[in-house]
Amino acid sequence: MNKELYLPLQGSWEQKSASSLGMDQSILNLSVQFAKDNEIEWPIDISHQNVGQDASEWAEKLGPFRDRGGPAGVVIKDGYIVAEWGDLNRVDLTFSATKSYVATIAGLALDKGLIKSTSDPVLGYEAGKSITNPATGELIDGFETDQNRGVTWAHLLQQTSEWEGTLYTKPDVVDWNRNLDPDGMSAVGDFQREKRQSPGGHWEYNDVRVNRTALALLAVWGETLPDVLKRDVMDPIGASDTWEWHGYGDHSVVNLDGLVTESVSGGAHWGGGLWINTLDHARFGMLFLNRGSWGDRQIISERWIDMMTVPCELNAQYGYMWWLNTGHVRFGKHASESTFAASGAGGNSVVIDPEKDLVIVTRWCGDVSGVVDLAAQAVGSN
Repeated sequence: MNKELYLPLQGSWEQKSASSLGMDQSILNLSVQFAKDNEIEWPIDISHQNVGQDASEWAEKLGPFRDRGGPAGVVIKDGYIVAEWGDLNRVDLTFSATKSYVATIAGLALDKGLIKSTSDPVLGYEAGKSITNPATGELIDGFETDQNRGVTWAHLLQQTSEWEGTLYTKPDVVDWNRNLDPDGMSAVGDFQREKRQSPGGHWEYNDVRVNRTALALLAVWGETLPDVLKRDVMDPIGASDTWEWHGYGDHSVVNLDGLVTESVSGGAHWGGGLWINTLDHARFGMLFLNRGSWGDRQIISERWIDMMTVPCELNAQYGYMWWLNTGHVRFGKHASESTFAASGAGGNSVVIDPEKDLVIVTRWCGDVSGVVDLAAQAVGSN
């Protein structure tokens, strides 16, 4: 961040011309047109979209869906809206952009001392707690086994945990050898593996384990993740009250020491996840562009933002459930290497470039990197 940023009041957002902020308007126009021209080739009814390339026996949807909207997005420079397209107030699924919100809940827990260190095994944080399926009374798979007892918070957040188990009818192996589409992810690692590794030994984009992370955080907080997000993040940054965070309905209802509640999902692989409008996404991005501060309140620590953007040793394009631009691989040569993003399937992304003071939100875009590269080019080298 190079300067003091404008932070919008609740219910409003000031706009400025790109040229008044030193941007090249013609190049920015190309970025917007590129986003409009590259709508994701998905049907409007996305409830049958097999985003995880699941085998038929694991493809059943568990949580709610809604029809998707059309291309939408916003480019923000120095806090001001300099470009927008589509319906900014439409609440849409975000798929795996939700994961960065899960990570934010973990960061808040670290800041508040609920998690002492991300190097701690998760097992110690669930010791003595009962987490069961209220319909059957059976214990939910946790961290007590030889395979799982060494799993740390860092392993879960970097997706290197190799956690073994089944959650909400989905076994962790459902995402083994998953080839990730470039609009959402980066294909890294051995996608023909057959053997499980020790915790920390293999990077794998695994939605079962992300959902288990969300459940572990529910156990740490003792309250639902949407309640924490609303109170500690979304309300303080002036977000609307239209966003929703879903799990899988009855499939993901748990009994945590007598608290019977739905545990949310970290994406919409099998439905659910965070449903949010473009402007609320942008406020979330502005929070991180402003190093976790909003007005006179430090909502999430700068220490956490530094931690979450350290490249994973097994995938340099990934931090703590945030995608990175290490080596300019992910978002092109014009975006700063320090750029990081909450990215989900369908081209649903919140991209933050700290060196160029940019936040870019895209919805239903088939080439997010192309949009980001042009918007960053419009800023130039300042």
